[in-house]
Amino acid sequence: MRRFAGVLLHITSLPSPFCIGDLGKQAYLFVDFLKSSNQGLWQVLPLNPTLEEFGNSPYFSTSLFAGNPVLISPELLYEEGLISLESLEKFKEEPTPKVNYPKAYFIKEMLLEEAFKNFSETEDFHRFEEENSFWLEDYAVFIALRKKNASSWDKWTDLKPDPLEVKKEKFKQYIFFKQWFRLKEYANSRGIKIVGDLPIYPAFDSADTWANKHLFKFDMVAGVPPDYFSSEGQLWGNPVYNWDVLKEENFQWWIRRIEYSLKLYDLLRIDHFRGLISYYTVPKGEKTAKYGKWERAYPEEFFSLLKDYFPEFPFLAEDLGTIDREVEEVRDKFGFPSMRVLAFAFFEPHSSHLPHNYTQNCVVYTTTHDNMPLKDWFLEELREADRERLYKYLGRKVERESISAELIRLAYMSVAKYCIVPMQDLLNLGKESRMNKPGTSKGNWEWRMNALPQSELIFRLSELTDTYQRFNT
Repeated sequence: MRRFAGVLLHITSLPSPFCIGDLGKQAYLFVDFLKSSNQGLWQVLPLNPTLEEFGNSPYFSTSLFAGNPVLISPELLYEEGLISLESLEKFKEEPTPKVNYPKAYFIKEMLLEEAFKNFSETEDFHRFEEENSFWLEDYAVFIALRKKNASSWDKWTDLKPDPLEVKKEKFKQYIFFKQWFRLKEYANSRGIKIVGDLPIYPAFDSADTWANKHLFKFDMVAGVPPDYFSSEGQLWGNPVYNWDVLKEENFQWWIRRIEYSLKLYDLLRIDHFRGLISYYTVPKGEKTAKYGKWERAYPEEFFSLLKDYFPEFPFLAEDLGTIDREVEEVRDKFGFPSMRVLAFAFFEPHSSHLPHNYTQNCVVYTTTHDNMPLKDWFLEELREADRERLYKYLGRKVERESISAELIRLAYMSVAKYCIVPMQDLLNLGKESRMNKPGTSKGNWEWRMNALPQSELIFRLSELTDTYQRFNT
């Protein structure tokens, strides 16, 4: 069996002189870094549009199909002759350790406005419109109306979009996906597969819900019950699916969405996998997720259809949280690789996250985008008994400075087919680099690198891939 290794790093975390990582030069240099390190996978977070009012979360978006215009590279716009050198230089800044979202949104809006004025419609643009019409038209009209009404769609009074605004939104999507597919093609040519992330729910205020109201229940909202991350559970606020209607339509909305996503990515991580088997609903208006209930979807019917449509089954199941026997049985019946996280492995004696309990058909992470990086996890989240359990498992005591390297090696040597390590753990960073803290709405999704990793990390990763036979070719 081929074994793979890779890195989790979202586009926003790349260095760039425009307040946020983008799809430009540094993304290509990062692919070169992965190739030099013998990595075979690059995992990113969802590429969907983000908004400051939604906490800049890629999991709470105005569209499950659209790309995020703030990730568009100004340098590539300049290369295409869509913006001037003066405009490009005007907005350049020294990279900072945090994304400045308000400034990034402003800069990209200004540059894309100029690019749109300089853009002449081409056959390629019209082909993009046609190939993506099943979501693009709804999205562009939705964004134009949202701007015009300055409110969520349930409060709109003016339902006549400005045609120029609609065209501008289509242009932004055309540019985003042109840049994205160019980057993906480069990564694939270097032997790097892109692992994408499929958020389970759209935001209420999204083109998906506005254009497909019959597919959702609006009197209930999504979340999860109390767990490791929160004593009151997590109240996400997204509307939940009406699975009865989805089943009546033979799940075609989901099939089309996944088919579309597999053009963007080589492997697809299904976020909140257990929500496709049974999902947690909380009455709209509740202040916490304590008083919800589980409702069942149609996993057998849906996953059987997935097997028919996508026989190669390029999926990874994010099966964390409240997992019962049925979730495990359905997951294994259909062959979804499960997810294991070393940061969860030492809180109890017989955890399924301990490497000796892995099967080959899984993906192991040291931490995820929702976890504190290992360096401070070691001090702040492990109790004394947990730390002793960790020492016994490793066969010796370790220190804070070495814990990241120790667990990275543990992940690499495991039998898991896929091993993916967040860049924060590879760089041995602490809580200042945490990407997201579940249950909070501010200060997330901001960490970024000032510069790409040095040759020392390339050497270490190459040695690990060689030792544990996780090659990208």
